[in-house]
Amino acid sequence: MDLTLPPKVTPRAFARLAEINAGMDAGGKALRVAVEGGGCSGFQYDIRLDDPAPDDLVLEAEGQKVLVDPVSLPFLHNAVIDFSEELIGARFVIDNPNASSSCGCGTSFSL
Repeated sequence: MDLTLPPKVTPRAFARLAEINAGMDAGGKALRVAVEGGGCSGFQYDIRLDDPAPDDLVLEAEGQKVLVDPVSLPFLHNAVIDFSEELIGARFVIDNPNASSSCGCGTSFSL
């Protein structure tokens, strides 16, 4: 696992976050990407809108923020956070080179 490269966020993911935040009355939120134990493969992603915490890694572009907490960071080194639109739906996705396998839903993985 390469611990020197932080996760990257694609311009498409930042653009979608800007669209989401533009529709919010109370102003924008950051996109939190976390890793938790569970899911069908051992770990699962928790992707949600949140406020920054003091110890978060903050990735910023286009006036938007993506947050990664220090516990999740080792699992997301060199990962790419993207937004995907397909016929079956649209969602934020993680391309994680640290995962040795993942389930069909794309939200659960193993190391």
